[in-house]
Amino acid sequence: AYAATHCGELLSFYTINNVETNMESSLVVPVIDVQNDNFKELWPAMVVAIKTSSFLALDTELSGLGNRKSLLAESIEDRYKAICHAARSRSILSLGIACYKKLDNKAADTYLVQVYNLTLLCSEEYIIEPQSVHFLVQHGFDFNKQYAHGIPYCKGNNKGGSDDQGVHIRALFTELLRARKPLVLHNGLIDMAFLYQSFYAHLPERLATFTADLSEMFPAGIYDTKYVTEFELRLTASYLEYAYKKCLTSGGTRPHVHVEFCQYAGHMSTYVDYRVCPAVASAEAQTVICPRFSAFGWCSNGTQCPLSHDTDLIILQDEKGKEDKRKKRKRHREKRRGGGDVAEDSSIFNGAPENKIAHMEVDREETPDDRQKATADPYGAENSTGDGGEALGGHSARTDAQKTAEAGTHRAGFDAFMTGYVFAYSCTLVKKEGVGAVEETEAEQSWLSTCLNKVYLSGKAAPLNVVKSTFSKSSKAHMQKMEMVWGGRM
Repeated sequence: AYAATHCGELLSFYTINNVETNMESSLVVPVIDVQNDNFKELWPAMVVAIKTSSFLALDTELSGLGNRKSLLAESIEDRYKAICHAARSRSILSLGIACYKKLDNKAADTYLVQVYNLTLLCSEEYIIEPQSVHFLVQHGFDFNKQYAHGIPYCKGNNKGGSDDQGVHIRALFTELLRARKPLVLHNGLIDMAFLYQSFYAHLPERLATFTADLSEMFPAGIYDTKYVTEFELRLTASYLEYAYKKCLTSGGTRPHVHVEFCQYAGHMSTYVDYRVCPAVASAEAQTVICPRFSAFGWCSNGTQCPLSHDTDLIILQDEKGKEDKRKKRKRHREKRRGGGDVAEDSSIFNGAPENKIAHMEVDREETPDDRQKATADPYGAENSTGDGGEALGGHSARTDAQKTAEAGTHRAGFDAFMTGYVFAYSCTLVKKEGVGAVEETEAEQSWLSTCLNKVYLSGKAAPLNVVKSTFSKSSKAHMQKMEMVWGGRM
């Protein structure tokens, strides 16, 4: 019933399971392209998807971020001021929304996923940075389509008293708040500031006021998968594509996440683009991997880099490094027991680039602070266009075939899907392995309690806690908006 109501012209489901066979087959994700000319038609399905979801994953593409050094200021308050300036002077170009609904009548940890990519057009003047244009065009963003068919919106405080009425993007954001679902982002502080400024109200001057507002806007909690991968999963790297593929290809005895999509037909199918996530293939030859891209998901040389930016190869090499390290530990144990000598020239990082070794393995005994120092990027290569992907001016080198496949795809929508998948997998892993898990009485209790309302801060060992402290008050604009959203029932 849910699928029929939500999907409209629906033929059937198709299912992709997170099992070892994913190493041999590609995952195809249907992304619904939402523009100004079909926004009204798709509105009912989007609202149903949001209201009936278990959690929502969001991602944004931005016109720029301003001064990168200011975004990494030592003072978090100064950092917030820089983010506010960027959000007030730049705009959201596209918004990705992935609605994950946990299915109770299916195998454990099965989700029905609806992915939307909204092309937006700010109706006010805004700055657009050349490096952001270059980056987005490289990844198939169509600026002609944006200016011709983008959904218009105005930033800041409500300018017409209709944020809760009509069919427009600010009203959709209001529906998202009313749904009271967990919000999932990747490296999400900048995303949240832009969402607040663009669709909600003028950003407050103080960070404490901002976090107080957020804690009431999203009472079901905010989760940052950048923080999750750093401090909960403790992956070798934590940029989004790497984290997603690591979760997707973890077979064997690891927990599985099953995702189902609607298969659209008829007129509805004309709005759907299919984003292909290629299978992780075996490395047939020795390839030198770019150590910077391997560690941070970003390289200043971009597509001109002579080294490989292939995430699949990075993952395969990391797995090989871990296996070699396990073997070396075993030989050391045998040697201590009198089991023989260990070859002096055996390397736990055999075949790995020398500069990559520091990022190949993270010992479980490391503290979060150690882990942070090992992976923090001093140049702030965490947000290029606010998408939570980790690139400032460049991305991975692509083959001509890959470039063709990516042209016109919806990066914000697919990134939102990847973000949601990492979160779903992390919840399943924690629940199965008992890491911080608690007894469940409701479905919501399966979420990551250890990561609740903790937002990743680049270069910091501790996250930003999204809470309302006894020393902070909510902003006036927020209190007025909450009265409109929930009728004062906060």
